[in-house]
Amino acid sequence: MKKLEYKWIALSCTTIGALFSVLNGSMLLIALPDTMKALHADMTIIMWVVMSYMLSITILVPTIGRIADMIGRKKLYVTGFAIFTLSSLLSGMSNSGIQLLLFRIIQSIGGALMMANSTVIVTDAFPKNELGKALGINSMVISIANVIGPILGGFLLKFGWRSIFYINVPFGIIGTLWAALQLREIEALPEHQKFDYSGTLVFTIAMIILLIALSFGGFAGWGNPHIITLFVVAIALFVLFIYIENTVEQPMLDLNLFKTRILAFAYTSNLLNGIARGAVTFLLIFYLQGIKAMDPLTAGILLTPFALAMMVVSPISGWLSDRYGSRELSSIGLLISAVGLVGFMGINVTTSITKLILWMAIMGFGSGLFISPNTNAIMSNVPADKRGIAAGVRTMMNNAGTVISIALAMGIISSSIDPQAMQALFVGTQVGAKGIAVAQFIKGLRSTFGISFAISLVAAFISYLRGPQPKWESEYSANKRM
Repeated sequence: MKKLEYKWIALSCTTIGALFSVLNGSMLLIALPDTMKALHADMTIIMWVVMSYMLSITILVPTIGRIADMIGRKKLYVTGFAIFTLSSLLSGMSNSGIQLLLFRIIQSIGGALMMANSTVIVTDAFPKNELGKALGINSMVISIANVIGPILGGFLLKFGWRSIFYINVPFGIIGTLWAALQLREIEALPEHQKFDYSGTLVFTIAMIILLIALSFGGFAGWGNPHIITLFVVAIALFVLFIYIENTVEQPMLDLNLFKTRILAFAYTSNLLNGIARGAVTFLLIFYLQGIKAMDPLTAGILLTPFALAMMVVSPISGWLSDRYGSRELSSIGLLISAVGLVGFMGINVTTSITKLILWMAIMGFGSGLFISPNTNAIMSNVPADKRGIAAGVRTMMNNAGTVISIALAMGIISSSIDPQAMQALFVGTQVGAKGIAVAQFIKGLRSTFGISFAISLVAAFISYLRGPQPKWESEYSANKRM
């Protein structure tokens, strides 16, 4: 098979995986209130059903990326698709919130295996001058999943919440078989590779402690001695990790990725973008269903402008980044997202649907303008044998940003609402604009969007500081020779 043909087959395999991974997450978000009521789960379980998936992926993808650089991308991607499919079946069979949480953690392992390798498979298959276009198509498919997910989730709830997991199974089987039969290893794997066990162990423990501190800090209080202790321990372990990575022959995480100006600033802006927009959809679901008293299907339809705008812009911005570079496009995209957040800062119980749609569309436009070029900048500036870990770190930064975003949002809201009122708002027993603690919830939303706006401005500034894109030679390679 010629490479010209294979690149599109590789893209089809990865986009199928991305489609169903994101589709499942967006369907679950819209179905959370109904699912938790059916399983008689409290708000803590609600939080962890959502966040456990992101936490696991955040922790796992850098390690999986390194393993992929050692043994190849195909095996890990196909295995991930199979695990994701099986765990979808098990999730649909859950009889309690705890069971659903455990099966979602298993599902996150499959998701991490797919997410850590999909971008690398595309990068391996496409020539550098077409990479932005390919990544833009991938982002477009993810946007389509975000458009379809809430609507499909709202529709499937008519057949019960379990159907949002069962629908993954037949398509997951098809996707697993297609990837197993069609994918192949393009790049030659380096010989005599060694796995960095000590660095991986320290990094994993440090990430777990850090993410636990971030997840619970908003509820327990950032000044809580236990939370402070967790942060101190995490920082100490990261210092130890840096020491290990600078001393071992073949580190789990090549720190040269962060010594390169373009990569360092692209990664940082990716993290900040995740913090700025990660909680927006999560909070709007409960605003629409709780405050606006909408059913899940209607709420799902009204959440589509964000993803629709992103779907239209992503392939265009990817193509433009191939021709003109990523610096300006990414920075402008973040500024446009900030404009959308300014609109959300004025949200209240009487905000019109027209305004909500406009603000979501502006944010989606900005996100589409940022993500594809920023990913192109990262993947174009690492050699083939480092693409796995480079993609893993990008995913880790994005997911860590989302985790921080949701944790901050919940912390801000919980600081002004008693547990009973939060339970009512987030489980769905509070419906309508005159219920308990509505004013406090709206105040929390405004504060959250205000913080997100400020972070978006910082992200845009950092994105621009990356400097111009090298035309032919990766900056990473130049640093390695110095």
